[in-house]
Amino acid sequence: MSTSRPRILVSNDDGYFSEGLQTLVEAVSPLGEVWVVAPDREQSAASHAISLHRPLRIKEVRERWFAVDGTPTDCSYLAVNHLLKDNRPQLMVSGINHGANLADDVMYSGTVAAAMEAAFLGIPAIAFSLVTRGPFDFGPAGRFARALVTEALSRPLPPRMLLNVNIPGGVEPDGYVITRQGRHSYGSNVVEKEDPRGRKYYWIGGTEYAHQDIPGSDCNAVFDEKRVSVTPMHFEMTDHGRIPELTGWNLQGFKRHGSDGGA
Repeated sequence: MSTSRPRILVSNDDGYFSEGLQTLVEAVSPLGEVWVVAPDREQSAASHAISLHRPLRIKEVRERWFAVDGTPTDCSYLAVNHLLKDNRPQLMVSGINHGANLADDVMYSGTVAAAMEAAFLGIPAIAFSLVTRGPFDFGPAGRFARALVTEALSRPLPPRMLLNVNIPGGVEPDGYVITRQGRHSYGSNVVEKEDPRGRKYYWIGGTEYAHQDIPGSDCNAVFDEKRVSVTPMHFEMTDHGRIPELTGWNLQGFKRHGSDGGA
C-alpha cells in the first residue's frame, strides 16, 4: 500500500503573494504535499480567460511554488498539464479570495475559474472565498478550509467535482450549510469621469449590494445566517425547460433535425 502523501495544488486570482493564498497553504500543508501555481499579479474578475495568443512564463519562487504571468485558468492548465503532469494532484484548492464569490459572481470569478479548470481536467476542486470588504481576518476561513479538505481527502471523489465555498467575514461561523446559488446585484451604475487631457473614462460594477431572499441559497446562508455556504457546482448549462418551447419555432427555409435535447 502506498504511503505517499496526497498531492494538493493551490492557486488563486489575487496573486501568489496574497494573504489569502498564504492562509490556504498553511491550512492544507499538514494534509499533503502542497504545490502552488498562481498568477504573478492580481487577476480578480478574470473569469475563465485563457491565454492562447501569447507565450506564458513561469517563475519558480521557491520549492514547489510558482508564479505565472497569466490568468488563473492558465495557472491550473499549466500545473496539471505541465508542472505536475507525471504525478497529477489528488485535489485542487483555490483562494482564499479577498471578497465574495456568491450567486452570479461565479461567472466572473478568477478564483472559481481556477478551480473549474482543474475540475475540467479531471482534478476534484474547491474554491474558497472570504465574504468581506475588509478588514480581512482569514483565520476562520483557514480553519474551515482545513476541515473540509481533510474530509475531502478521506474519501474517493468524482474527478470533476467542483465546490464553491464562501465564509462570512467578521464572525466565527457556528457551522455550514450545503447551498444552491442565490441571486444578488451590485447595482448597475456607470461612473463617468474625465482625465486631465479631457478624455472620458468609466468605472463599472456598481456598489449597491442587495440579494434576493431565496431559502437554501448561498447568499442567505452567508448574509442572513452568518454561516459558511458550500455549493456543489457542475458544468451543464443547458436550459432543459426551454427545449420544448424552441421545438415550436419555425425557421423559414430550414428543417429542424435532432432529438430535442437528447444525447
